[in-house]
Amino acid sequence: MKPSISTGPPSGLLLVLMCCPLLGFVQSASSSSSNKAGDKGHQQLVDTDPDRCMRHHFVETITHPIYKCNSKMVLLARCEGHCSHTTRSDPLISFSSVLKQPFKSFCSCCRPHTSKLKAVRLRCAGGTRITATYRYILACNCEECS
Repeated sequence: MKPSISTGPPSGLLLVLMCCPLLGFVQSASSSSSNKAGDKGHQQLVDTDPDRCMRHHFVETITHPIYKCNSKMVLLARCEGHCSHTTRSDPLISFSSVLKQPFKSFCSCCRPHTSKLKAVRLRCAGGTRITATYRYILACNCEECS
């Protein structure tokens, strides 16, 4: 940060303006739109939004709904956050007198992009074991809503 010092009216006050480095980053990213580094910098700035679509971790206790089994705590992930605030509805053209759906709408939702199958074994009464399976989310993306 570079301070800019400006003397004000004769009242003897000294005004110190601090230049925001983030603002300079936005300006440099937008001014060099033809420069790929600038575009990448702008993308990195957008990715700092704390409410964007991203993976969030939480802990869940897995128990069997019927059998008496030991519970296990597992780390899970969910996709949560906002995508583009822009939605669009386009009119549909029809050669019929009845339009059942006169518009096609587009919007994006925060959804799992990649995941992997995981399993947890629960030990139950009598020495039996039961396996519970679930998908662990690795990455989230904004995708078209269905």
